[in-house]
Amino acid sequence: MSDEKNHGGESTSTVVVAAAANLGIAAAKLVAGLISGSSAMLSEAAHSVADTVTEVMLLTALKRSRKPADEEHPLGYGPERYIWAMLASVATFVGGAVFSLYDGIHTLVQGEDLGDPLVSYLVLGVAFLLEGYSLRTGVRQVRSEAAGLDVPAPRYLRRTPDTAVKAVVMEDSAALIGLLLAAGGLLGGQLSGSGMWDGIASVLIGVLLVYVAWVLCRSNAQLLIGRPVSAAMRAGVREELLSVPHIIDVLELTTLIQGPDEVLIAAKVDFRDVASAEQVEWACEEAEEQLRERYPSVRRVYLDPTPGLGQRRRARRDPEVGP
Repeated sequence: MSDEKNHGGESTSTVVVAAAANLGIAAAKLVAGLISGSSAMLSEAAHSVADTVTEVMLLTALKRSRKPADEEHPLGYGPERYIWAMLASVATFVGGAVFSLYDGIHTLVQGEDLGDPLVSYLVLGVAFLLEGYSLRTGVRQVRSEAAGLDVPAPRYLRRTPDTAVKAVVMEDSAALIGLLLAAGGLLGGQLSGSGMWDGIASVLIGVLLVYVAWVLCRSNAQLLIGRPVSAAMRAGVREELLSVPHIIDVLELTTLIQGPDEVLIAAKVDFRDVASAEQVEWACEEAEEQLRERYPSVRRVYLDPTPGLGQRRRARRDPEVGP
């Protein structure tokens, strides 16, 4: 349980750092965009506002998902984090991508008068440092958790059920790329005297945010629908179950991720035919203890004693053998 609290606290700290950075950056970008008249800077301001809203929603998700199980929600509130995280990805799309695409296309069609880009360059430089620090916090958490599971960090990031830290890392990475695009648009406009480059940069920022929103939305949708644990963990669960005395086969195994530290396991298990009711009960207890010891994220284990194939065949041949 202490590991779960530490993991949750680390995710919260990562999101808080990202939210604080984006709030200040959004205000600075907005002022710089209004002074310079740069559509790319205004797009970046919208990007940072969307990221700030996203992180507020992620904090809400982290808080509400930790509520303990009750009579109305016997399996707990873990999946609620994915609802809020999905709303956060929609906010990224609507608040950042749509505005950036619209402003960029409008600039390409109507043109724009370029102002002094000096303030924008200064804001972009400061924003790059702040976003870099926020990304560093998220990446450190990803590497730490990946090392604990002995998997490569990129693979962990793709498959992690902790969509809060995944959102922070992806959005901060997109923010750094967006800052470079905005700087490129400003430089292109300054060298050519045309606002076309600024408009192109704004459109590219919009496309980047569409991609980030789509990836995050898909990840949360998969977890809301019901995603199993990895094939390696399923194999490990079968191995643990078969190591328990009196269990001779695992006929069916169902796993469900309910949160970053919440996994449900349900299995149809074939016990030795000569096992007593008491032995079956203690075998179920031992199986649950072993699974939780090997996989701390396992919170619920349901085992269903089920006749194996051989016993079913005997029952069909001799009806007196059956129930």
